[in-house]
Amino acid sequence: MRRVIRIYDTTLRDGTQGEGVSFSMEDKVRLATRLDAFGIHYIEGGWPGSNPKDLRFFRRMQDVTLKHAKLAAFSMTRRAGGVTESDPNMQAIIDSGAPVATIVGKAWDFHVTQALETTRDENVAMIRDSIAYLRPKMDEVLFDAEHFFDGFRANREYALATLKAAAEGGAHWLVLCDTNGGTLPPDLVAIIQVVKRTVQTPLGIHVHNDAECAVANSLAAVTEGVDQVQGTINGYGERCGNANLVSIIPTLALKMGLDCIPVAHLGELRDLSRFVSELANRKPWASQPYVGDSAFAHKGGMHVSAVQKHPHTYEHVEPESVGNHRRVLVSELAGKSNVLWKAREYGIDLDRDTPDSRRILDRLKALEDEGFQFEGAEASFELLMERALGRHKPYFELDAYRVIVEEQSAAEEPVAEATVRVKVKGILEHTAAAGNGPVNALDHALRKALEEFYPNLRELKLLDYKVRILDESKGTAAKTRVLITSGDGRETWGTVGVADNIIEASWQALVDSVEFKLRADERRRV
Repeated sequence: MRRVIRIYDTTLRDGTQGEGVSFSMEDKVRLATRLDAFGIHYIEGGWPGSNPKDLRFFRRMQDVTLKHAKLAAFSMTRRAGGVTESDPNMQAIIDSGAPVATIVGKAWDFHVTQALETTRDENVAMIRDSIAYLRPKMDEVLFDAEHFFDGFRANREYALATLKAAAEGGAHWLVLCDTNGGTLPPDLVAIIQVVKRTVQTPLGIHVHNDAECAVANSLAAVTEGVDQVQGTINGYGERCGNANLVSIIPTLALKMGLDCIPVAHLGELRDLSRFVSELANRKPWASQPYVGDSAFAHKGGMHVSAVQKHPHTYEHVEPESVGNHRRVLVSELAGKSNVLWKAREYGIDLDRDTPDSRRILDRLKALEDEGFQFEGAEASFELLMERALGRHKPYFELDAYRVIVEEQSAAEEPVAEATVRVKVKGILEHTAAAGNGPVNALDHALRKALEEFYPNLRELKLLDYKVRILDESKGTAAKTRVLITSGDGRETWGTVGVADNIIEASWQALVDSVEFKLRADERRRV
């Protein structure tokens, strides 16, 4: 029988302590349901005794049936000098209806005297009493030994005494916490080895990422026999975050050969990561291992050529195993392999040995030398290939455009107005429109001219607009690169423009966005 590592997710509590992260009560219910379906063993829902939202969440979850996970309620030990039976935190845990209680207690004597302002002996009693009181009332009771590693370094005997107290109280798990996130893997391993010689209760690990070691520390703990790993999806958490389960889970399953999440569910990992990002209103981390957009993105021509021959040359796992996919980027580092790969992706028949691929590559490198960047603007690159091959079909031709920005008084916002003259299907259209800025006005004027001929343009939305100054030393005369992200409800795409004039750069990106949309609609009809 293979060893099973229990995954304990604390996104709903620790994750919400991250700066800018907040979940509504219904968000938390949706997240708990999704984590359960993914195969998480424990879901820590929050601290029912600390705030009304968490209390409502636990009441709401009493009507939700979890198929795989156990719901855990978090709380601190009884108060110093208090009585366990009448302690409000103990009662809140029981009233939550959660089958699992996770009790945090101080393992660092510095915190006992300075933060709790009590005695070392009373803190040990608080731990033992709280665990013993909850033990017969819960399916499982976990003890989170807060600041354990710092406490061990400061006073080894006292830190171990807190674990012994929890074990004597009947804790099912002793969770070693690197709360300040500064422990390095060799130190963590040495301390765990001492702990294992001292207590027999199964161990868990809960580490923070302040020294960028949270994932490494979690995996190191597993190699030392720790059977429960705590963390959050995407590593969300206070300060620098918690151990990132999105990195830990596939490493345990695919590299260490350990059972944790059902292997069949690993293909949902990227979707789960994105789901949590969406509810947290956080932009996904492009370079996140395993699931990020860049995790299996190849840019250098030599790399792409090798990956075409065998993906393992530059990939440590199959992208599909974690729900991701391989991407090939185009840039000044590209070779023919990049161009051919992208051509196939766009349905363009291109042969390696024809002048066409060299012509596209030469054009690409010339444009990037001017400041263009196609890594985030693949729609513009597709149009570039079509133009280089002589296959580009213009949907309209620019005759002229003009933009005026007028400020009428210091108390009012400036007014932007754009006029556009374009030829559409042989007809000259002359339109004007206002906007909250020059680019917005241009967008409105162009749409006004085109929507009568191409009604589907009403679906087009500009989702993001980024400006990059390419040569800061030239100040306001510097060349500007504009990246626009657009979408129509079915897909999203990026376009780019570069010019000395920011309005011209914006116009280039805007035109590419519109042409890509019209081209995509035409292909759908075919």
